[in-house]
Amino acid sequence: MDHQSEKINHILEALPYLIKYSGKTIVIKYGGAAMVEEELKASFAEDIVLLKYLGINPVVVHGGGPEINSLIKSLNLNTQFIRGHRVTDEATMEVVEMVLTGKVNKQIVSLIQEKGGKPVGLSGKDGGLAIAEKYLMEVESEDGKTQKVDLGLVGEITSVDPNIILTLQREGFIPIISPVAMSKEGQTLNINADTMAGAIAQALHADKLILLTDTPGILIDGQLVTGLKKVDIHGYIKTGQISGGMIPKVECCLGAIDSGVKRAHIIDGRVPHSVLIEILTNQGIGSLIEQG
Repeated sequence: MDHQSEKINHILEALPYLIKYSGKTIVIKYGGAAMVEEELKASFAEDIVLLKYLGINPVVVHGGGPEINSLIKSLNLNTQFIRGHRVTDEATMEVVEMVLTGKVNKQIVSLIQEKGGKPVGLSGKDGGLAIAEKYLMEVESEDGKTQKVDLGLVGEITSVDPNIILTLQREGFIPIISPVAMSKEGQTLNINADTMAGAIAQALHADKLILLTDTPGILIDGQLVTGLKKVDIHGYIKTGQISGGMIPKVECCLGAIDSGVKRAHIIDGRVPHSVLIEILTNQGIGSLIEQG
């Protein structure tokens, strides 16, 4: 097969997926190496713009942990951690919002605009998009009892009003969302970006939720696994084969699946154009979690 025919075959491979996802919404959590390395940042922006021009509606929710840590350090703010979770006081929350909504969000907007898209940056506070309440983390004390620990201005989403996103989509814009929300009392709260992406995917009845990570996907005994159902995930958590930082990611995916999102994926953001590979090729990439 000559080079030109091979190119045509690659394009034709995408055809059934273009038909399947035309007019549909796909929520993508953007984080990790894909937000740091220049080549990966450029390929991610190209993927998002291409999806929009192909008639698919991408919604991007981003993190920004390393940038927050860097600024906190340079400002000499005292940071307390409880079991790996940052305690967010008023001063830290100001930095979090400044970095996520003011800096990182606008950098992503600029990248996507540079590639020909029409991105609009917002946070969960805009248009009443996300309402949250304070999150109290459950920890087990030395005597085996469970107690709730206050992490400060850290929240969990209680409701999402997707109207602002739907309005932007209708006008051809690409929503870029930072994981900051507001409580009913008007208090600004820091939200885990995976959780935010999952809640938004649920509210939009998205066809797919994609989490970009710095791992090939879900690894069981060193092997990549895919096509997982809820029962499989719970089994692997019980045996400790899914552990650490992967647990909140798979739980976020399960929450989305339970709420009607058809498929959730944990993919390797270190692979250039990983989003397009997942959506538009037969093989896909990473780990698929599906209903059933």
